[in-house]
Amino acid sequence: MKYILIFWGLPMGFLWGWFGLSYYDMHFGMPFLTRAAHDFVFDTYGAILGIDPAIIPPLVAKACVVDSAIIFGLFGLKRHKQIWAWWTDRNSLTPMPPAMQRADRAPPAE
Repeated sequence: MKYILIFWGLPMGFLWGWFGLSYYDMHFGMPFLTRAAHDFVFDTYGAILGIDPAIIPPLVAKACVVDSAIIFGLFGLKRHKQIWAWWTDRNSLTPMPPAMQRADRAPPAE
């Protein structure tokens, strides 16, 4: 699990941290966090790919969602027995209360 955090979580954190800080121009005196650097990077990627730079961030977000689903799916496949044992233990510890017996109808008021 620590390798997933290192090789997946940290790059994602750095990417989205940089994106958020540079998009809102919160640079704290560091030139790579400025909005000018943000625009330069996406203009360059847009020129290389031949697409509008404004559509690159949603494409990256979709790719991150797909990658995350693949990584956690593989992790789930690797540990499916442990996950299933945890699920059955979790459900067996708190049994559902028995259903209430239906009461007979009350006699009519006089």
